[in-house]
Amino acid sequence: MTYLGLDACKAGWVVAVVSDERWIDAFVATDIAAAETRGIDEFAAACMVVDIPIGIPDTGTRLADTLARRFIKPRGSSVFPTPVRAALLADTYADAREASVAASGKSLSAQAYAIRERILDADGYAGRARIPLVEGHPEVSFRAMAGSGIPHAKKTFAGMTLRHQLLQAEGIDVPMELEGRLGGASADDLLDAAAMAWTARRVARGDADRFPPLHLAERFSDDVDSAIWF
Repeated sequence: MTYLGLDACKAGWVVAVVSDERWIDAFVATDIAAAETRGIDEFAAACMVVDIPIGIPDTGTRLADTLARRFIKPRGSSVFPTPVRAALLADTYADAREASVAASGKSLSAQAYAIRERILDADGYAGRARIPLVEGHPEVSFRAMAGSGIPHAKKTFAGMTLRHQLLQAEGIDVPMELEGRLGGASADDLLDAAAMAWTARRVARGDADRFPPLHLAERFSDDVDSAIWF
């Protein structure tokens, strides 16, 4: 079987493809639907995990984000609070900040607002995907592979080297020279996508963990299971 891991990049999504035994390939897709179509048609993919929130809160914060931040210390800032739905639907950043304060008591960053279309795309597509689609987070997955907190940021040489080694230990030997032909995707994007593919493999096998655990599962008005899998 083969599995897809998706991470956002300048050109859309970089998609890593792995099998039960090894690394297969990577490509860039404009949106999640295109990634799924190519993944199924070309690689017979059975599951995909995306590094973007799925399950958007209407008020307050998600338990998934809170638990994930604790788990990945000292890299906790890598998990940003998922914006409330009203903020994501706002036409301007100023309106989004106002809506966020009204619904959650907190503002939101320009970075979070800038990826609102990606968040809404993933959240809306989850219910109509042809293969299982769930949320992951690369730093959560790498932390799970390592068995302890990761000291190096992902964009540093030490950080990329460590993450590459962690994937190799899981049978996923990412050919870093691929960065040159994946227009719009950087080396850390490729490693993050590979971590999401590792997670997709675990989800399909029934080996994955999740935040929050099933007995604390959260659903909001979109009626989507809000969880970070790893």
